[in-house]
Amino acid sequence: MLYQTINPFTEEVVKTFPSHTDADIESIIAKADKTYATDWRLRPLAARKAVLKKAASILREKVDEYSRLVTLEMGKLFREAQWEVTLSADILDYYADNADKFLAPEKLPVKKGEAVIESASLGVLFCIEPWNYPYYQLARVAGPNLMLGNTVITKHAPNVPQCALAFEKLFFDAGAPVGTWTNVFITNEQSAKIVADSRIRGVALTGSERAGSAVAAEAGQALKKSTMELGGSDPFIVLDDANLDTAVKWGVLGRMENTGQACIAAKRFILQESIADKFLSRFKNELEKLKPGDPMDPETSLGPLCTEGALNGVLKQIDTAVKGGAKVLLGGKKLNRRGFFLEPTILTDVQPDNPAFHQEFFAPVAMVFRVKNEKEAVDVANDSPYGLGATVMTKDVERGRRIARKVDSGMVFINQATSTAPDLPFGGVKNSGYGRELSRLGIGEFVNKKLIHVA
Repeated sequence: MLYQTINPFTEEVVKTFPSHTDADIESIIAKADKTYATDWRLRPLAARKAVLKKAASILREKVDEYSRLVTLEMGKLFREAQWEVTLSADILDYYADNADKFLAPEKLPVKKGEAVIESASLGVLFCIEPWNYPYYQLARVAGPNLMLGNTVITKHAPNVPQCALAFEKLFFDAGAPVGTWTNVFITNEQSAKIVADSRIRGVALTGSERAGSAVAAEAGQALKKSTMELGGSDPFIVLDDANLDTAVKWGVLGRMENTGQACIAAKRFILQESIADKFLSRFKNELEKLKPGDPMDPETSLGPLCTEGALNGVLKQIDTAVKGGAKVLLGGKKLNRRGFFLEPTILTDVQPDNPAFHQEFFAPVAMVFRVKNEKEAVDVANDSPYGLGATVMTKDVERGRRIARKVDSGMVFINQATSTAPDLPFGGVKNSGYGRELSRLGIGEFVNKKLIHVA
């Protein structure tokens, strides 16, 4: 596995990084375990809080510096990268400010004696994270688990090595001891060995369904607690009473933010017949306005995909969809220019027997489905192996809530595209994984809820 910075806009190889050896890995695990046992877990909550608050402050002070690395390595629009860095700081602050409340002892009403549940750390965690939000994905693990007293070893995606190193250095600069948060550049085979190591007490993965299946099996074999945040093919339901101005605005943002490379992006547009033509016409018109270009340029509104492999993969998906009967209403091709650019794409007439029907498009590709009524909308929404997020657009909020309860997903947003915030739990069902990150729930995954009973 080659860890390289390849600029998606210029296609140039910027820098290549050496991988860690097996001996390096043994040293890293030993250090993380020792730091956990002799230092980090023993520090009072206030001391850990000071480190996370300092890390958040550094992110805000150097927001442009951190953002430039994101844009360089995976092509995110610079303004979106700035938003991601700020959100990551917000997550660290959120757990620093709320951990004492989340981890407070809970007294149980028992018939005999006294019983209290206390929250204790587990040990060294191993997390495997993706490239699409290089800091945000890490912050979701760092915030709750470092406040708990766990230490973390992280394997980041091979195309964002500089972001991975920057986040590791962030905690050194904030005053955390060596071994608190450690980055590794390793192969999948080395990753499996880390999962199996007895000093690793939990495994968190955000990534593809295939990666999640493999790592969850490895964690299960080793009897390790795990969380999996996997893919999504989120439905974006537009009902006949929806405000179309609002629906189109959120539809474009929900599909095109991060050039469509988000697990919670709106991917399947489910339109009630009476408004379908109007919505589709306006939605198409907005996508046609997007301006491809240098992601550092504030005038650019369409960035490149992250890698050449990602571009070629989605082109193959589109080709397979068309061969299966889908129609291309817009786009569908690589832009004739330097960089890994795909035309904004709309696919219609995707039938259930088309391979694309149950696939996730991790790119600026929208599939459109027409339905007659609410029941059909819910049926199409639920006819997916995934269940991460969903959106319902309607002026009738109670109608939206009713439909939200019927949609099989971990999150449903009414009159807004699926989004994220430190105080909102994040996670899905079905093949979108299990466990939750962020909010109070996020700090409750890798924790020992210890009962202390006094007779």
